[in-house]
Amino acid sequence: MKIRPVILCGGAGTRLWPDIKKHQAKQFIDFGGWTLFGKTLERIKGSLFDYPIISTNIKYLNEIKKNLKKNGIVKYKIVLEPAKKNTAPAILSSTLIKDIPDKQPIIFLSSDHLIEKKTKFNTEIKKYKKFLNNNNIFIFGIKPNSNSDQFGYFLTKKIQKLNLVSRFIEKPNLSKAKKIIQNDGYWNSGMFFSRKDSLVSNFKKYQKTIFNCCLLAVKRSKYKKNIYYLNKKAFVKNPSKSFDYAILEKTKNIYAIKLDIPWSDLGSWKEILLMFKKNKMKYFNKKNIFRRPWGNYVNLFNGNNFLIKELNVKPKGMLSLQKHFYRSEHWVVVQGIPKITLNRKLFSKKPNETIFIPKGSIHRIQNPNKKNVKIMEVQLGEILKETDIVRYQDIYGRAN
Repeated sequence: MKIRPVILCGGAGTRLWPDIKKHQAKQFIDFGGWTLFGKTLERIKGSLFDYPIISTNIKYLNEIKKNLKKNGIVKYKIVLEPAKKNTAPAILSSTLIKDIPDKQPIIFLSSDHLIEKKTKFNTEIKKYKKFLNNNNIFIFGIKPNSNSDQFGYFLTKKIQKLNLVSRFIEKPNLSKAKKIIQNDGYWNSGMFFSRKDSLVSNFKKYQKTIFNCCLLAVKRSKYKKNIYYLNKKAFVKNPSKSFDYAILEKTKNIYAIKLDIPWSDLGSWKEILLMFKKNKMKYFNKKNIFRRPWGNYVNLFNGNNFLIKELNVKPKGMLSLQKHFYRSEHWVVVQGIPKITLNRKLFSKKPNETIFIPKGSIHRIQNPNKKNVKIMEVQLGEILKETDIVRYQDIYGRAN
């Protein structure tokens, strides 16, 4: 039996847009001819997978249809939630529709993950498919490449050929994360692999209210043109619970599929900026290099309410002391140790460290060293113009 992909596509992505009311959800952001949701759809093509089920809300319906059409996916089902109730009800209600047979393997994928080495990913899925039964659940772990406090972790112990999850740790601080990684801890990717009958039995056992509400919401749903409109009256009675809290932290039959592949949820501008740095040559255009007395910058990508740039500050170079009325900025240092002025503070930053420049704050970059400083920058705002600058001090005579 083929594996059924269920794509969870309800996130709003508000963390990326603190000052912008009208913004795209992260999974639909155009990063230059591609979106994270589109990449997810690409991963589930091929003989290993059945046609996809997409769990979402009516707000994203047009974007989803547009991405499905662009990726040539004509067979699909969409499950529309009438209210946000976190991932547990989303997962169960998608599982309960009649299109999925009781013993069918289901892989639950987030719509906003960037996963490289698709072939290796699919090989691992195929390898563990034979171990699925009517009681267990497999989670996908990512081998950490840094001490991050942005992800949950888990630890495992070996049981025959499988990795039984022995403990979950929710977003530890950096020092604790380091110890977890030393003990072979993995990031919890938020992707799951299970059979339908296993999920149903686990919800019946540990979350009876969610099971009853979702079952009724599916039974009373309206179906039209590949879309299940879940019954609102039944669905809103669900408690708002994550799948991790509702099921994974309660059942004892959780196993891990450990992946050592490039993975990111692009959940911060730092991750997005480093992605652009890694793929710089795909976006680079000589016409977008701009020379300045302090060095140069290159515009890599102009998106919807954001602009990605790379700044190159020469030795002893110093930008003007300045502010912007209409935009905020995130910086990631990728080379050198610049000195940063932010309002009344003066500090240094090392490679891989970040700085946030709020709208209206006075700031400056200077390079007191003998090697170039390189900074990846994203400008955020509804107005992104070079004229949006007030210079207070400038060693090159450009102050207002």
